[in-house]
Amino acid sequence: QRNGSLLHLLDKCHTAMGSRMLNKWLNHPLIDVKAIRERQEYVTRFMNDFVLRSEIENALKTVYDLERIVGRISCGNCNAKDLAQLRRSLSNIPNIKELLINTNDSLLVKMGNEIDPISEVHELLVKALVENPPLVIKEGGMFNPEFDEQLLELTNLKNNSKEWILNYEITEREKTGIKTLKVGYNHVFGYYIEVSKSFIGSPLLENYDRKQTLANAERFITPELKEYEAKVLSASDKIIQLEYDLFINLKEEVATYIKRIQKLADKLSNIDCLVAFANIALKNNYVKPEFNMTRDITIIDGRHPVVETVLKNDYVSNDVIVNKYNTLLITGPNMSGKSTYMR
Repeated sequence: QRNGSLLHLLDKCHTAMGSRMLNKWLNHPLIDVKAIRERQEYVTRFMNDFVLRSEIENALKTVYDLERIVGRISCGNCNAKDLAQLRRSLSNIPNIKELLINTNDSLLVKMGNEIDPISEVHELLVKALVENPPLVIKEGGMFNPEFDEQLLELTNLKNNSKEWILNYEITEREKTGIKTLKVGYNHVFGYYIEVSKSFIGSPLLENYDRKQTLANAERFITPELKEYEAKVLSASDKIIQLEYDLFINLKEEVATYIKRIQKLADKLSNIDCLVAFANIALKNNYVKPEFNMTRDITIIDGRHPVVETVLKNDYVSNDVIVNKYNTLLITGPNMSGKSTYMR
């Protein structure tokens, strides 16, 4: 269980990737002094710059689980929502990079220079996908019509049908002189031209084909209206198929950037952990330890981070000094704190 563990205490990360990285760090702690000191220095830098820390935290809040998204892309089972989340995640990466580079701190500038914003993927997804694409990829509605010329043509045909019908109705009224003529549509009979019965038999209607008889009117169809009907009714099906094909191509193109996205996820996870450490160190008044190459250990007013959060004001700090003897004999009754002191 996480409750009562060191992981639970330290995990103040803003991303799922950061939480997994922290778990990895705790299970595989560093043993190289140079690497330990570098990590400590990063934490110190973030502790000393409240504005930088806050702005990076805000940017990380918009980052989704890139590792999970990459896994879905590599397996070929991602959807448009996944790519939209990838797009949103990439949107703030240039900001994080700029924040680090503008510190003029050599260590943070180095960290910023190592961040690859993968701007070409972000630009592609901005052009391709609507703001909130649907979860299902076989129902259309995923792409901006301007992304593809054929898609734009079909979308205009589908969306402008009312305008076309209105113009056609005006044209037919002028052509026949029948002011009450109207063009309509229903799901059973499709598009039709409706003329009241008083005009039936008019030579002006010779090119009309009778489609349906009503009590007070007749409904007709013309070759032009029939052709347009076929176009409109097939436009929706064509759009769905075209968008599906476009999505497959888009997914495959994004898949070529998987390694770069994985590297970015790793960098962001590291930053997330280090910023979390800085916040916790400030909140809990932790002190940066200094390492030496001897066997000396000198800890003054040492605290067990997990136990003190449980006991709160009842916790008593202890010194731990191990030098020339390299051995301590710890005695006491059960539940007196021996194991806590050893940890």
